[in-house]
Parts: sequence; C-alpha cells; structure tokens
Amino acid sequence: MLYRSGTLPNRAYLPQMAETSVQLPDGRVIFVQKYEVSVAEWNACHAEGVCSEKLRPPKGLTAADAPATGLNYLDISQYVRWISERANHPFRLPATKEWEFMAKPVLPEKPDPIFSDPSLRWASDYLVNARKPRRLEKRGSFSTNAQGIADLDGSVWEWTDDCYVGESGTVSKQRCPAFYVAGEHMAVIPFLVRDPARGGCAVGTPPPHLGFRLVTDKKI
Repeated sequence: MLYRSGTLPNRAYLPQMAETSVQLPDGRVIFVQKYEVSVAEWNACHAEGVCSEKLRPPKGLTAADAPATGLNYLDISQYVRWISERANHPFRLPATKEWEFMAKPVLPEKPDPIFSDPSLRWASDYLVNARKPRRLEKRGSFSTNAQGIADLDGSVWEWTDDCYVGESGTVSKQRCPAFYVAGEHMAVIPFLVRDPARGGCAVGTPPPHLGFRLVTDKKI
C-alpha cells in the first residue's frame, strides 16, 4: 500500500466508516466501511486516471446512492491502491472469515433444500437463490448490523481478498486464478470476470452483482 506512515490521513478521501469497530473471534479489531463503495466514489478514482473503468448508475439511482458494480478483482485492486495513497491510510479487502463473521447476524437462515439427493444439491441451491430479487438497490436498502455496517445481506456480492485454488494447492496472490465473493452464499469468481451472470462463476450459484467495501486494521 502506498501510504505514508506517521502522517495524518487525508480526510477528503476517507470513506464513511461504520460507527463501531468489529471485534473478531481471534481478538483482532478491524474497521469497516459502512456501505459498499459507490459509483461516485469509484469515478473519483477514474477521474484521476487510475481506475480504468468509468461507471454509470442504473436508471433511478444517483452516483452517490448506487453501489459500484460490474468490477473484477483487478479493477478493485486499482481502487484499493489509489484510495490508500490518496487517503494516506492502509485499506484492503476483507478476508472471507472476517466478512462471514460481521454478516452472520443479518444473513437469513439457510433454506431447506428442494431436493434431498446430495448429488442434486447444486440444483437446489440454484433454484432457491434464483427466487430472490436480483435488482440492484441503492445503498442502505437492506439490513444494518450491530456495528452499523449496512447491506451485507443485499443484492451485491462483495469481493474478498481470499484466493481460491481448488485442489491445486497454494498459489501466490499475484498468480491467483479466482477469488471468493461473499453474499447470501459464497461463490468463486475468476479474477477477470465482471459479470458472473454470463457464465463467469467458477464455483457456486452466480451472484447478481459484483462490488466491494473496504476494511482497515488501523483506526482512522
């Protein structure tokens, strides 16, 4: 991360963070962005020539209200480096275990499977999740957990920083073929995919939208 240790953050670039920090089971504390990164926040990075993709909010939403979606892992890596430098604060994506811990209180109970045959579990998961609304909603439309983190149960699946390698063993982050994305269910998305609905989901039911939120280990 490109930030200057020992100097104050640049508050003009700091995102809105949740009111309360998250105390993890292993004793660590993290600080989490209240909402997913918005189209307006993303386009500030594009306007400075760092993020290559320019986004438009969907019809009926403003750039400030709309989550930034249609982004792959490389796109988001550009943003994370940019915001860490501009805000002079070390931001990152959450790990899957961190995301699952803070989302657990607001995620619905897992529905009963449609098929009892274990070999048809994939079909059961697909049909159950296909029933759910997939329309992109404005930020703040879903639940807020006890720490003040919003929309973890929303229509956007969030990129994590955990690499998926299947049975191939370990691989460096730079050579990782796919990453976990987190929402009402976990899925695995190849790092170059922006639209999982078009056959881009490596493992799990394809999520409707891909976005992200920032976390930091350092109090602002």
